[in-house]
Amino acid sequence: MTIEPARAGEPPRFSGPRDPGDAWVVTESGDRYWGRFGAAGLMAFDDERGVLLQHRVGWSHFGGTWALPGGALHEGESPITGALREAAEEAGVPIASVRPRFTNVLDLKVWSYTTVIADVVEHFAGAVTDPESFAVEWARVDDVDRRPLHPGFAVAWEHLRDLLHVRPVIVVDAANVVGSVPDGWWKDRAGAAERLLTRVAALAAEGIPAMELGLGATHWFPDFVVVVEGQARDVMDVDGVRTVRAAGEGDDTIASEAMALVEEGHTVTVVTSDRELRSRAEEAGATVRGAGWLTALLSA
Repeated sequence: MTIEPARAGEPPRFSGPRDPGDAWVVTESGDRYWGRFGAAGLMAFDDERGVLLQHRVGWSHFGGTWALPGGALHEGESPITGALREAAEEAGVPIASVRPRFTNVLDLKVWSYTTVIADVVEHFAGAVTDPESFAVEWARVDDVDRRPLHPGFAVAWEHLRDLLHVRPVIVVDAANVVGSVPDGWWKDRAGAAERLLTRVAALAAEGIPAMELGLGATHWFPDFVVVVEGQARDVMDVDGVRTVRAAGEGDDTIASEAMALVEEGHTVTVVTSDRELRSRAEEAGATVRGAGWLTALLSA
């Protein structure tokens, strides 16, 4: 593998210092990939408008095709940060207007490309904001492959499109999970529940490997619902987690939450080691994982 700087005219550089990531990775067989530290792109998804696409200018790699706004990662930059930055630079995507739901990584060992699939949480139009685009347009899911697509994006689109409507939610039986770890919860149930909520919020921000959820792609950022009961109902809310306070039996609330979420079309995982609740959750259409599954993720 060798590293080559950008060649004249492909792509043009802007004034100012060049980031060390702006270089071609060239394999022994002569294949060239843009981005010394890999690359990333953003697939902004809106239920009504579809996917935001970029029409690539003629001088770019596979110019004239449609793909996602994206580009080379900066040194030390995470793929999600890089994808959001590139989408803002190339397609006018306000970073706060999207929320990552999952990522998919093409890993060629010498180079990798990360697609960040993100839901639109605040409406924006998108716009041509740098010389790398002819146009930036929303395309409905069924219309995407009617356009001439960048070959790499065309391959990825074949399996990513089927995941666009997969929305995982993890419903946590807090009493069961807290009770599985001897950390003094019996003395302060609200405190123990709050510690669990804080750790779950951190996990929600970090995300979960796709294989842990039995889903495609590489990494997911599911929503978390934590059900508390009894003395733990006094727990403080924690950002990044929806806390549900059971008025009566926690099992009844967990089962009803799981059923409602499944009916709304979510892919639901219930975390509990309670045998009866497991049966009720599975009848509702949810997958069930034991408390140890979550504690292992929290400790990873």
